[in-house]
Amino acid sequence: MNLAQLLDRLRADRTFMRNVTRWEVIPPQPGRYAEFPAELDERLVAVMRRRGVERLYSHQAEAVRLALSGRSFVVPTPTASGKTLCYNLPVLHTILREPQARALYLFPTKALAQDQMHEVHGIITDLGLDIKTFTFDGDTPETARRAIRSSGHIVVTNPDMLHQGILPHHTLWVKLFENLRYVVIDEVHQYRGVFGSHVANVVRRLRRIAKFYGAEPRFICCSATIANPHELAERLIGEPVAEIADNGAPRGEKHFVFTNPPVVNAELGIRRSAVKEVRAIAERFLAADTQLIVFARSRMRVELLLTYLRQAGRRVGIKTGEVRGYRGGYLPSERRAIERGLREGSVNAVVSTNALELGIDIGRLDVCIMAGYAGTVASTWQQAGRAGRRQNLSAVILVATSSPVDQYVVTNPDFFFGRSPEYATIDPENLVILMSHLKCATFELPFLTDERFGDRQVSEILDYLVEQEVLHRGADKYHWMADTYPAEEVSLRSAAPDNVVIIDGSVAGGRVIGEMDLFSAQEMLHDEAVYIHGAQQYHVDRLDWDRREAHVTPVTVDYYTDAQRKSELKTLTAEERRPDRLGELAAGEIGLITKVTVFKKIKLGSHENVGAGRVHLPEMEMHTTSFWWELPDELVVTMADEGLDLGDGLKGLAHLLGRVAPMFVMADPADLHAQAMVRSPFTKRPTLYLYDAFPGGVGFARRIFQQFEQIRAAAAVHLQRCGCERGCPSCVGAAIESGGTAKRAAAWLLTQASAGASAAG
Repeated sequence: MNLAQLLDRLRADRTFMRNVTRWEVIPPQPGRYAEFPAELDERLVAVMRRRGVERLYSHQAEAVRLALSGRSFVVPTPTASGKTLCYNLPVLHTILREPQARALYLFPTKALAQDQMHEVHGIITDLGLDIKTFTFDGDTPETARRAIRSSGHIVVTNPDMLHQGILPHHTLWVKLFENLRYVVIDEVHQYRGVFGSHVANVVRRLRRIAKFYGAEPRFICCSATIANPHELAERLIGEPVAEIADNGAPRGEKHFVFTNPPVVNAELGIRRSAVKEVRAIAERFLAADTQLIVFARSRMRVELLLTYLRQAGRRVGIKTGEVRGYRGGYLPSERRAIERGLREGSVNAVVSTNALELGIDIGRLDVCIMAGYAGTVASTWQQAGRAGRRQNLSAVILVATSSPVDQYVVTNPDFFFGRSPEYATIDPENLVILMSHLKCATFELPFLTDERFGDRQVSEILDYLVEQEVLHRGADKYHWMADTYPAEEVSLRSAAPDNVVIIDGSVAGGRVIGEMDLFSAQEMLHDEAVYIHGAQQYHVDRLDWDRREAHVTPVTVDYYTDAQRKSELKTLTAEERRPDRLGELAAGEIGLITKVTVFKKIKLGSHENVGAGRVHLPEMEMHTTSFWWELPDELVVTMADEGLDLGDGLKGLAHLLGRVAPMFVMADPADLHAQAMVRSPFTKRPTLYLYDAFPGGVGFARRIFQQFEQIRAAAAVHLQRCGCERGCPSCVGAAIESGGTAKRAAAWLLTQASAGASAAG
């Protein structure tokens, strides 16, 4: 049975179709081509033709022309659209014409960096010229580093290594910085939130050092499809960019199916296990001899599904070695063998975490099955792009879990299939992050008293660092004077500079597996917490708050922990305001005095509460940015007349908006906190707050202020479509927690707001 016949059979299967919320057929699209630009070196053109590339896709040709004319640009096109040629061709052309020219490639993961290095190395081998290409990361031997610094034409690395291993040692990289012509930043959509805000400042430091050595590189950025690739690229690199949005690559017909397992507990909103659904669906495709990839969110799910699919495979004559797992923790040689097996067809099925989501070459598969939503539209399309990379028929099946985000997407498929609704958000001006990188930048090169960092005047911050005896101010320059090495103290993955170190006690002598900022550590690393790192579960045996150490041991349990933080808010400034038909909207700075008091044990899959415990940690104070919605005072009486409770409604709305808003601003639900007050002591009115969970904020709250009407309308649709009676974790929270009238009260408030908006229109 071929794939087309199996899809027809699935469509005729009433049991299967009963759970399908959308079956979208994406039609094939022919390629649009252009000749190689006339200015491109003829040796490169000859190599491309020998490799079977007679013409370029239209977006590739435009990228080459823009690069060779000295423009920076961003290419936001889907997976398998040939983005690598958009930067490899102009970079290699420039090195062929100027043998001293250099390029720096930045990838978010080491695996992707290695894969792309082999891609460009293949072209160089065919050219038969000595263009040296190296990866430079934490695994690079010390003996190789000197050669890379002195002779690497193309240096392939990641933002963390650039931050700690290259920029602070720029005097060892003189050849690179003096001759830097191009900086390639791939997977730009990955650089958002705290990480993106850090990377934007790393790029400021990079440009500052390049300028010191007389270079002004052009930037080539590649991104998945998001709502604001142009804005994100410009904020990330700090200069204007062109956008190449018209994708000329061909695609085959793709069937994209959303399926929602049936409800097994209507009161709690619990559905049948997504893992079991994926197992049953994958078995059907294995029996049809199709090559497939299954994405799961955790290592535990990967190993579980791998066990199931190997059993299923044996039943239809597929050998154990033809069904493989792929995740962090596998040896590099093992991962390379699996990738090669997929390309060559000797591996029939692979079960993977998101490690295979990015553009690592694994060939062209027939089917992609996802055990749960990938977290963003961009990531989901990237996973879907693993199927049908040729112009052939392919299928993608998304099986939703019971989580609120999954339920929103699967019951509101237009959110996914319409124009990308996700805005990637960064804030390079976050004071905590900015100050950290100013320390690093001053260590690298003294600051002139009138020098700007990016477009920002920073003398006031530098003067503060002088007062803290970190810098010394001379006649016209600020100099680094502390004994410490600042880059080592700055993690690109957290906002606050003071971190808790996570130590795995199961290894003799203890092994550091990560670190976390203090604010997050109170919620995720308290005593008895289950901490998940690289999809491995760890039990927190002890959080030594004074020494900033969390001691953990690996475990495998069927629950996770969710800490409850009590927060006392105070509004500092409302920087933006606008009237709303139901009250007023605002965004600004808030102060928080917070304390984690208790934690719950939540069962994986069903999200049932299976236990609780107390947390004993000190209060913390934090300033951040917040959005808030002030509602009219008279609602208390109006709603009481309707038999509704405003407090229940606000509490339910906080739960609902706290889960819908992150999807529009590409944030993890943990990146935003929601809090409702029937009478806020600051606004003196009923108020709902949505604030950034990071010191100083990283732009999420301000983006919510800009998009709130859209977010609120989406929340209203989701609430209307949720099949529970009085509330469940997928909408306003379980009725037992949010109050018996929470769902009706929240719906009433959203109806009043939309009616007002309609009247205003």
